[in-house]
Amino acid sequence: MTKAIRLYEQGGPEVLKYEDVDVPAPGAGEAQVRHEAIGLNYIDVYLRSGLYPLPQLPWTIGMEGAGVVEAIGEGVSEVAVGDRVAYAAPPPPGAYADARNMAAQYLVKLPDVISFEQGAAMMLQGMTVEYLIRRTYPVKAGEIVLVHAAAGGVGLIQCQWLDHLGVTVIGTVGSAEKAALAKAHGCHHTINYRSDDWVSQVKELTNGEGVPVVYDSVCNDTFQGSLECLKRLGMMVNFGQASGPYNEFHTGLLAPKSLYLTRPTLFAYNATRAELEASAAALFEVVVSGAVKIKVNQTYPLAEAAQAHRDLEARKTTGSTILVP
Repeated sequence: MTKAIRLYEQGGPEVLKYEDVDVPAPGAGEAQVRHEAIGLNYIDVYLRSGLYPLPQLPWTIGMEGAGVVEAIGEGVSEVAVGDRVAYAAPPPPGAYADARNMAAQYLVKLPDVISFEQGAAMMLQGMTVEYLIRRTYPVKAGEIVLVHAAAGGVGLIQCQWLDHLGVTVIGTVGSAEKAALAKAHGCHHTINYRSDDWVSQVKELTNGEGVPVVYDSVCNDTFQGSLECLKRLGMMVNFGQASGPYNEFHTGLLAPKSLYLTRPTLFAYNATRAELEASAAALFEVVVSGAVKIKVNQTYPLAEAAQAHRDLEARKTTGSTILVP
């Protein structure tokens, strides 16, 4: 038996129940991972609330973790017992647990110089940044880009990585404290979207031209303004919806400047083992080099996952957050 967070219904944070669960021996192609740390991500809120469906109920949520392989099933070649591993695995979720069985093909070996806490805090967010800036819109040194939620988990990694690549970052934030945090992590210009006319400021910072790409995980509150910030032939990258979906979109909105719109996901970009390994390797490289620093700003016991969700939804958290078994 082990401890896990289970949902018997989807809804508010109160539906997260901490209880005993049974973990059988891993099946063919599976590895059993004893978690040392578990990542907290906004997709967990979507899965808990019902915005995204679960396979069935009851179920355990969580997409990301780091720990040690305790057992492997038949046919597993990707990892061995005793390996330090980390993952950001596609559905079905199940990371909110002391231990779990999962498909071994989604595990990558964690370098010894990266802690379990960092590993759990960086895989989903860090590989998201990797595909966003290297594959969805491959940025070029000297460009100016717009990043929403620049002080969030993805945002802080993205600002550092973009700065490392010689890209100028304009970041929107929700407070003076978050502005200072984003600037300390490579964001060159911060705009408080709660009080400032951020669209006008972006245009001013780009001499009226606009930016070639907007990375937007906020969606409803920022979608229309993001389109206005784009230059001709620019790309709108909507990879999340922290403020809810934007329901007023029609393709005619793209026509005046012949804009591009994409709604990418990590698991589509890392659908093959080769893509996953390449993405993780690129992330590990910038972290080990020191170009991107992974700092865990909030830590909660796994048993207090509900409070972690409340704080995340209230935008009380910054950067990366982990749950500890």
